[in-house]
Amino acid sequence: MQIKKVFIGIYVSKETLDLCVRIGDVIPYEIVLSNTISELKRFFRKFLKEHNSDEILICCEHTGHYTYALRCVCDDLSLDLWLENPYQIKHSSGLQRGKNDKVDARRIVDYAIRFQDKFRLYSLPDKNISSLKVLLSERDMYISHKSTYQGQLTDQKNFMSKEDYTDKSKRLQKLIEKLDEFISSIDAKISDLIDSDATLSEQQQLLCSIDGVGSKTATMMIVTTNAFKDFNNGRSFSCYAGVAPFEYTSGSSIHSKNKVSHKADKSIKSLLHLCAVSVATRKKEGEFRDYYLRKVAEGKNKMSVLNAIRGKLVLRMFAVIRDNKMYDRNYVAECEQADPVCNNNKRTNGNKGNKKVVHSKKFIDKQKK
Repeated sequence: MQIKKVFIGIYVSKETLDLCVRIGDVIPYEIVLSNTISELKRFFRKFLKEHNSDEILICCEHTGHYTYALRCVCDDLSLDLWLENPYQIKHSSGLQRGKNDKVDARRIVDYAIRFQDKFRLYSLPDKNISSLKVLLSERDMYISHKSTYQGQLTDQKNFMSKEDYTDKSKRLQKLIEKLDEFISSIDAKISDLIDSDATLSEQQQLLCSIDGVGSKTATMMIVTTNAFKDFNNGRSFSCYAGVAPFEYTSGSSIHSKNKVSHKADKSIKSLLHLCAVSVATRKKEGEFRDYYLRKVAEGKNKMSVLNAIRGKLVLRMFAVIRDNKMYDRNYVAECEQADPVCNNNKRTNGNKGNKKVVHSKKFIDKQKK
């Protein structure tokens, strides 16, 4: 990786971008541009005449769709873009007093210089992934509105006259029916997009082979992980989704129980929770149902057990994608029958993942054949 010499900090707002260019200890200029693709292309093409693109690092806060124009321009001109969590930038800048866009751009460029060894380059996702993300967001909006209207139908029935309620319910029913049409249309569009892409279609089939994972959860996982390119393993994604528990202790006075962090993607976490509840409490049989009943009988907290199931589901999703193989609930049993020594070592080692499992000579010879 080539050492960067030119750093550009950008504060993104809805209509404008505040740029702060820094070369070494010098700030040659600060400029405000409109948040449009044409304006940004005009500026960076002129800027690239004076500087090599390999020496430039652009850093800005990830503010969702407001960064769309900047992302497209950087991808088109092959510029290195670093989209950082705004929370990370804010809490690494020390004690702050006051705020404006120009000062924020300076803070962002200072952050980029200070932590340049940790930057992660942003790459524009595939067109189908971007389209799926937009469709899922729109679908969630319609479902939220539908839930609001349905609540009005049930909650206010006994708190107004019969005539008023009848008139209101007719209007709300029309809105709900229209929203159902929109939701069905979006579902069909999502299905067509996935079927048209061989990779996405295969990944959805693999994910849906796991107990408790449906098409909606599978699609959300594909979009959130950028087709499983942005996360290396299930453990890192569990941290991102707010499933991984963390220790909370300090000195001799604070000894809290391990708990999950609220700094998480709540949308995917809620879907994982629904999957866990489905396989643990709604189904009458299955490995997760047995696990849930066994742990609750041991005195474990029900939510802790459900959270463990959420983590197990995440690990299974990443495993089927990694191995490119449908989930087989009898896989462990077949391995244990094929290699009794492996099964014995597994019971002896317990959960100590750093101990290497030793296969029997008979099992190794069988695998070679």
